[in-house]
Amino acid sequence: MQHATASWLVDNTGLSFEQIAEFCGIHILEVNAMADDLAGSKYTGRDPVQAHELTNEEIARAEADPNYRMKLQKGPDQVRRTKGPRYTPVSKRQDKPDGIAWLLRNHPEISDAQVGKLIGTTRTTINAIRDREHWNIANIVPKDPVTLGLCSQRELDAVVAKAAKKAGIEPEVPEDKKLGGDKEALIAELHEERAQAERDAEAALAAESGEEEIATEDLTAETLFKDS
Repeated sequence: MQHATASWLVDNTGLSFEQIAEFCGIHILEVNAMADDLAGSKYTGRDPVQAHELTNEEIARAEADPNYRMKLQKGPDQVRRTKGPRYTPVSKRQDKPDGIAWLLRNHPEISDAQVGKLIGTTRTTINAIRDREHWNIANIVPKDPVTLGLCSQRELDAVVAKAAKKAGIEPEVPEDKKLGGDKEALIAELHEERAQAERDAEAALAAESGEEEIATEDLTAETLFKDS
C-alpha cells in the first residue's frame, strides 16, 4: 500500500518528497502530484506508525535531516495456522473423496489422522467413505491424491513410510524384471560361449591327431617302398 502510505506522510509529516518516495518505493513525481492534489486517484491515508512500519522517533529524525533515509521497522509476527486440516483450493475440494478412497484401498496402514492431515479432511468423511455411507458414494472413484493435486509425492511417500514403519511392514522393493532377464540371458550366453570353446578345442585336437596319423601312415608307406 505504497501510495496510501505516501499520502498519509504527505499530509501528516514534514518529510521531503524524496524521502517519502524512497521509503514508499514510488516515483517522486507521484508524491508531488499527491501534495498538489493532482493525482488521478485519491488515496485514503494509511498510518505507517499504527502499521508498525515506522516509529514517531524515526519520522522525527528524518524530518530533522533531509538526507536521512527512513528504515522500515519489523512488523508484528504474523499468526500462522499450525493446526487443523490443510487448506485445499475450492476447485479441488470435490476431488477429496476420490483421494480418500484411493488411500483407504491402497494404504490401509495409514491412520485416519494421517489421511485427514494429508488430504485436509475429517474423520467423519473418512469413516463415511470407508463404510460406504457417504452421500455421493456412487460417484466416488479412487484416484491417486498426487495426481489430483491434493498433496505432493514427497508428502505421500513420507506418510506411507511412517505408517509402514509403525505397523512393522517392510517396504516393498519392486523387482527389476528387465535386469533379471538380462542377467539370465548373459549367464546363458557365457555358458554357450564356454561350451563352444570346448567343442572348438576338441575339434582342433581331433584334427591335429588325424594329421599326425596320416603323416605316420605316409612315412610307413614310404619306408616299405624303399625296402622293397
